[in-house]
Amino acid sequence: MNAAAPADGAADRLTGLVGALRSHGVRIGTGETVDAARAVAALGFADRDRLREGLAATLLHNPGQRRVFDPVFDVYFPRGVGGPDGGAPADREELRDRLTAALAANDQALLGQLAIEAVDGFGGYGGTAATDGWSSYQTLDRLRPQTLMVRVRDAVRAQGGAAGFTDRLLEDEVRRRIEVFRGQVATEARRRIAERRDRDEIARRAVAPTADRVDFLFAGRDRLAELRRAVQPLARKLATRLAARRRRARRGTIDLRRTLRGSLSTGGVPMRPVLRRRRPVRPELVLLCDVSGSVSGFSDFTMLLVQALRDEFSKVRVFAFVNRVDEVTGLIGPGAADPEGLSARIRAEAAITGWHGSSDYGVAFGEFAERYTGAVGSRTTVLVLGDARTNMSDPNLPAVRQLTRQARRFHWLNPEARSQWGTGDSAALAYAELVEMHECRNAQQLSALIGRLLPV
Repeated sequence: MNAAAPADGAADRLTGLVGALRSHGVRIGTGETVDAARAVAALGFADRDRLREGLAATLLHNPGQRRVFDPVFDVYFPRGVGGPDGGAPADREELRDRLTAALAANDQALLGQLAIEAVDGFGGYGGTAATDGWSSYQTLDRLRPQTLMVRVRDAVRAQGGAAGFTDRLLEDEVRRRIEVFRGQVATEARRRIAERRDRDEIARRAVAPTADRVDFLFAGRDRLAELRRAVQPLARKLATRLAARRRRARRGTIDLRRTLRGSLSTGGVPMRPVLRRRRPVRPELVLLCDVSGSVSGFSDFTMLLVQALRDEFSKVRVFAFVNRVDEVTGLIGPGAADPEGLSARIRAEAAITGWHGSSDYGVAFGEFAERYTGAVGSRTTVLVLGDARTNMSDPNLPAVRQLTRQARRFHWLNPEARSQWGTGDSAALAYAELVEMHECRNAQQLSALIGRLLPV
């Protein structure tokens, strides 16, 4: 593989990098872009790692954005071009043996070289690898580095490198090294594809988005854990926004009649606006959450976020359901256990299912309207969290209509794309005729909706 020569078209590469980061939600202004250009001029291209850190320092606002920045940087400023120089095609078992040794020694340079060889030898797809493309998934599926756990662990022990590690910690360290190698394979595959295709498109489509832009319905366990860790910082930001709205609301709105009456002394010129004074009362909030299937990740995150905002409301009550409904406010309160196990805790301690485990919105709404009608009053804002997929059962629209009449506000947050509403067993369009339904597919949309919809 030949060394890259990114000095050619450096300005285009930098502007492409900035555009790709913006497409992933990283806010980069003109001043920051100019600073990045100065950093490139000062650092040059001889030391790629130093250039990476310089651009990250000028363009990023928080450490969490590195997860997007690093793979995008690798697309625009690759380590090299082309494939391995000459040599016979890789032998799978021989490559696995070398990979075991490199993982045991934690040799990052060798791991990077093995990632290049692995993609070149096992990642090509189509008629010929030179004309079609490369796949990190195919590479890892054929090489299967995750099955080397025991071999690497034993090699580390044989080399005397396990000092200070318990068995559990050693396994975690080996697993971490394997994940680093998997990331190197993904980086190499993206680099090879970007050489043949539109680099800008690869940077936008082949790089995983930040956690706040991942669809709740498709987020894996690690991304959901990352979102849970973001609950408290996000809650502080939203609390500040809600407090500002509350301060503006206290000032009141202009009372036009009294303002005009007072302006008579100045010939009809309203010199001093008269405001309608409000007596702000902290509202009540009720969450009604579908916790079945893939929707549970969305509901869990929203429940934790609202609970973190509980001081902004006079009362917060949370109800969970699958086909029966039960109050779970106490399970997510200030003294509740680790949020990582919230779903399991709700399933174990709350009566949310009857004789089957599928969602039944109609039965759940009917039970809520019958058992918990006192929870919804003239000061209450109700948020329903769910995809409105009823499994072909009766949606029970009269119960929803009753609740909307009782509540001050009634909103529905749906984690499915709007284009999916009303398809299959979705009753979203029927419910949307009675309540305000909002698409809420990721944490970014959720935070915007919470900040806009919640009453002050």
